[in-house]
Amino acid sequence: MRGLDLPMNTIPERITDSQVMGLLKSNSIDWTYVQFAKEFTNVRDELLSEWLNVSVKTFRSYKKKDAELKDNLKEHVILLISLFKHGQEVFGDQLNFLNWLKANNFHLDDEQPIDYLNTVSGIRFIDDRLTAMEFGDNV
Repeated sequence: MRGLDLPMNTIPERITDSQVMGLLKSNSIDWTYVQFAKEFTNVRDELLSEWLNVSVKTFRSYKKKDAELKDNLKEHVILLISLFKHGQEVFGDQLNFLNWLKANNFHLDDEQPIDYLNTVSGIRFIDDRLTAMEFGDNV
């Protein structure tokens, strides 16, 4: 992931709103971050575009060199990367985290955590569940 080191190094596994705003102001959040999110999460274009609330066609159009991402999309990408970094820390690797995301969860009325990743508040909610698990809540 040579060109993708920047997203890996600039986005922490736990991120505050002020840190997100700082990243949006100080970094050029572009396709490099989206590509990193895709590779880091190990999901297909269809699922990542669903999380980002864009069509697959629009998602793929962002691959063009001069394509400008909308601010809400940039924020969503930052939060997804942070969530997956946190999930990897909690579960030990991405595969275990992805399995947890895809499993029905008692604390979520038997819904899957992955269904919450299409909104910023949903990502925050799932991140809070990860933090709860770190402190002994069995989720």
